[in-house]
This record gives sequence, C-alpha cells and structure tokens, in this order.
Amino acid sequence: MTSQMDTDEQSIVLPSSTTSGLSLSLHPLPILNISEHLTRLKLQTRSNSPFVLGALLGTQNGREVEIVNTFELATEEGRDDLVDHDFLVSRRDQYKQVFPSLEFIGWYTVASVPTYRHIALHEQFTGYCSTPLLLVLQPSTITSSSSDITGQTLPFKAYEPTVEIRDKKTRSVFIEAPFKVETGEAERIAVDWTAKGGGGSTSLESHLQAQRAAVKMLHERILVLVQYVTDVIAGQIPTDHTTLRSLSALIASLPASENKGFRDEFNTEYEDVQLTALLSSLTKSTNILNDLVDKHLVLIGGSRDDRTVTVRRRGMGRQGMMPGDWAMHP
Repeated sequence: MTSQMDTDEQSIVLPSSTTSGLSLSLHPLPILNISEHLTRLKLQTRSNSPFVLGALLGTQNGREVEIVNTFELATEEGRDDLVDHDFLVSRRDQYKQVFPSLEFIGWYTVASVPTYRHIALHEQFTGYCSTPLLLVLQPSTITSSSSDITGQTLPFKAYEPTVEIRDKKTRSVFIEAPFKVETGEAERIAVDWTAKGGGGSTSLESHLQAQRAAVKMLHERILVLVQYVTDVIAGQIPTDHTTLRSLSALIASLPASENKGFRDEFNTEYEDVQLTALLSSLTKSTNILNDLVDKHLVLIGGSRDDRTVTVRRRGMGRQGMMPGDWAMHP
C-alpha cells in the first residue's frame, strides 16, 4: 500500500497546465492556527512529522472563496484515516453560533504533496460541503527569497477537487489553486501586536529588541567577513580580488575611530551620560527619603497627640473624685 502511494502520489495533482478558476483568499488567522497546531503536536508527540487534521471555515460566493478561521479535528481512536464526525459536527455547530456567516468549506493537513491517503480523507468531507477545499502546509518547502511578499511565498498550497477521466474511468484528483493573503484592519493590528510580543511588551522593549537583532546580525556578518579574509591569507580558499577590493573600500568608508579627537569626544559624551544617570538616581533617592521622613513625622506627631489626650483625660478623672476617694485610689 505504501509503495503504491509513493509511486502514484505525483499523479494525484493535475499538472500545472491545468488551471483553477477559483479566486481564493487566505486570512492570517488560519495561517497562525495551522502553524501553532503543527508546533504543538510536534512537542506533544516528540515527532517531526505528526498527523495534523483540521477544518476550514469561511465564506463562498460563487467562485470567490475566503478562508477566515479554522478548528482542529479528531479521528477515531487508533484510526488516522477515519474522521470523528460527531466531534466535527459538534465543533461546527459551536462555531456557527458565534460566527453565523462562516461555513465549512474544506480541511487542512500537513504533507509534502497530496497522496491517495488524502483522497480517502477528502471523500469523508463531501457530506458537509459539495467541493471541500484542501489546504496543505508544507514545512519542508524552501521558498525563494524575493522582495515581493505575496501569498505564494508561504509554505502553503491550496487544492480544489475535481474528477479526471482516464482510460474510460473516473477518479478524484486535485487542481492547485492560487491564493492571496488578505487582511483586514483588525487582523493587521492583531498580527502586529503578536509580533511585538503581546500586551506585556512596551514600545521601548520592542525598539530595544529590534536594535539587538540588528546588532546581532551585523556582528554575524562581520564574523563571516573576518573568516573569509583569514581563509584567504591562510591559502585555504582562492583569492577573489573583486571581493577584497570591496572590503577595502568598505573599511576606508568607515569613520576614523582611533584618533585622539574622537576618543576625547567619546569620553566627554560618555561622562555626560553617566552624570545624567547619576543625577537621576540621586533625585529618585531624595524623593524616597523625603517620603520616608514625611511618613515618620506623621507617625510621631500622631503618637504625641494620643499621649497628650490620654494625660488630659486622666487629670480630669482625678479632679472629679470626691476627697474620700483618694484613700481608695492611691
């Protein structure tokens, strides 16, 4: 069975010459949900390729489809090829109560390419949607580095089901459907908030983290250049005069940092910064000391007032006694 799947897995997807007329939009939330689902299962199962299965929720208007949300699916105990339909219906109805406009439009999994196993799973979802879509996360896919950030640079591929007639026989196959990433204003704010570390991060912390990442990257690249020059001097790699001239020009463009004027100016600015920090610390300590003195004075003043009132009350009590009472109250 495995050998047959490995042999025919390429034929499950029609060639790129066959295009899909589907207009598909993918929102950021499904991307985050599927990635989190895979990462969590890797940690729980201690496996690099766990079985991932989930449902896609969205809207469909003719050939225009939007994937807005997802939820995880369960399988029958001990059977990864059988979907737990009771769990699916229960979760779908729960999401329907909260998001009435979202419908079940397909399912997602993690794989390099669709296989006959995915065809068998796909047929179990046709009862909930006439043409359910398949969204595949391909974590091993190496995307090309490009300045044009589009949906196609993500390790995701969407497939639309269709029927192929071959040798007078019909079979279920997939057509790759291009998609684009579409975000709303609320989604952009949420993604930006998540990228900055959530609510526990301040703007200063985000700025410092960005600066730290930039300095770290600069340090790593400088080490690469130093290692290259070291290997050239040692004769371990051939000499590239163009690269060496570029390095020489780069070094010559740097400002001189070892002359006496630069060192004096640097020391002056460094001392100014240290003095400012010291003054800030002294001001803070003085404020704390003032608060402590004020609280001490309030406490001492309150204790003196209480003792004065007590003495006065005792004196008034003795003045109100009868003369014969002195013998009873020494």
